[in-house]
Amino acid sequence: MTSNETSTPGRRPAAARTTSRDVARAAGVSQAAVSLVLGDKWRGRVSPAKAEAVRTAARELGYRPNLAARSLRMGRTRTALLVVPALTTEFFARVYTGAARVAADHDFGVVLYPSPEGIGPARDPFGSAAATLDGVIASSMAAEALTALRDADLPLVMLDSDPHDDRATATVNLDIADGVRQLTRHLTALGHRRITHLAADVDSWTFDLRARAVTEALDTPGTLLRRQPAALGVDAGLHAAHAALTAPGPRPTALLCDDDIIAAGACKAVRRLGLRVPEDVSVTGFDDLALALAVEPELTTVRLPAEEFGAAGMRALMSVLDGHPAAAPTLPVELITRGSTAPAADAP
Repeated sequence: MTSNETSTPGRRPAAARTTSRDVARAAGVSQAAVSLVLGDKWRGRVSPAKAEAVRTAARELGYRPNLAARSLRMGRTRTALLVVPALTTEFFARVYTGAARVAADHDFGVVLYPSPEGIGPARDPFGSAAATLDGVIASSMAAEALTALRDADLPLVMLDSDPHDDRATATVNLDIADGVRQLTRHLTALGHRRITHLAADVDSWTFDLRARAVTEALDTPGTLLRRQPAALGVDAGLHAAHAALTAPGPRPTALLCDDDIIAAGACKAVRRLGLRVPEDVSVTGFDDLALALAVEPELTTVRLPAEEFGAAGMRALMSVLDGHPAAAPTLPVELITRGSTAPAADAP
């Protein structure tokens, strides 16, 4: 033993840390190629076969990049902020899951921030977002609500927001209007001509879009459309549905609800009035939350691909950070028909 070596009885020497040189040697490539592949910048510069060899070697050797050194070198924190208006449903949890999955593929972390003001002004949770974050994704909010974060001059990707708002770096949306059209076609095909829209009493782009789409889709001769505002909650849905079903004039044969939570309350209101779902009143939701399967009968609703939505938002942010134009896709949605809808009792 030399004078520079020490030994602690009973303790084994720590294993040497695997380096990019070890990965390069195992894969039969240069260290530069390893850096390109693990930084996801290999396309057009490294062959697919060599890229796969690098990934395999890194996995088998248990190689982990030194993210702290990389962040200092690139001037990045490798952290993104996901702002949502609330965590009252699993929709935003699914959005986070999709965003975090894509972020992990790029060695990024995601901080989830439910805005204390809902869709209102969101405070900078860090005091200095520019020093803490590389970019921001905000779901179901307006760009003006992100003023405190936009002042940090960070890339901003908006989800479920006005695509014409140029304050966002990129916007990713769901095809909400088409979802509404699918629902209205389903109801009218069942013979429903007296329909009440239980509209979310929330001042936001997505619910304004739903109201416009319902009006346009049901602006046909012989169809009576009414609108009843409802806060986002089961009790609010119950009270709104009760008001709609007991209002003067012909009773609606269908309640078209802006989300599954309002629809769950509507189903309770129908039963409390001694009526049946769907024999007397059909009820539809929107979102396809777990709640849609918990009510009886199960809800006809529109399924929103929440995880893919979050993933698409994070991919857009990664493109911006890499200096590429961000795609602004509109993701398709799907009508799910279940037991809460049936032909109108007075249908021809």
